[in-house]
Amino acid sequence: MYTLYYIPNACSLATQVVIHELGQPVELINPQQVDDFSAINPVATVPVLVENNHVHREGAAVILYLLDKHPNTMLPAAGAPRDKAIQDIMFANATMHPAYSRLFFIDQHIRDQTAKQSAFAAAAEAITRLWQVVEQQLAEQDFLGGEKPAAADIMLAVYCRWGASFPVDLPLGDNTRAMLKAVQAMPNFQRALAAEQLQSAA
Repeated sequence: MYTLYYIPNACSLATQVVIHELGQPVELINPQQVDDFSAINPVATVPVLVENNHVHREGAAVILYLLDKHPNTMLPAAGAPRDKAIQDIMFANATMHPAYSRLFFIDQHIRDQTAKQSAFAAAAEAITRLWQVVEQQLAEQDFLGGEKPAAADIMLAVYCRWGASFPVDLPLGDNTRAMLKAVQAMPNFQRALAAEQLQSAA
């Protein structure tokens, strides 16, 4: 069984969905329940995956490890399709995720309201440009991975939920909205959400 350290609604949600899609059992642990989480991950971020006392860190690396280990349709085995899938994962993790992270930084660290609104507007513009890139990729296929959801689709479906917490307008194209709606309706996406809610209520 895997142990996944998570924070509700954080990027660790995507990792949990992937684990469920792979048919693997997982135990969820909130770092707030741990006396010294920095001993597990010195940078104190999630997700962290523990398997037989071996610790896996960094969201994209954890997902790629899981997809390489277990048979699945989310990561092609070789060639250009695999390269594209990895590129999509890195776009989600290293480009879209930091763009959304700016919203959290602005909200927590800028006190002047005029400056804060200006910063929010600039961050929203940057995020919108990235979603336009996604929209273009979805022009001829339902998901970034083709006919079925891939890991990058799941990651983006998690990140897009964060915008609702901030006073920003993040318009999405029709293709993007359809992809995100389909991913968020996946039984294992809903299962992961329910598992987080159950853990938080415990």
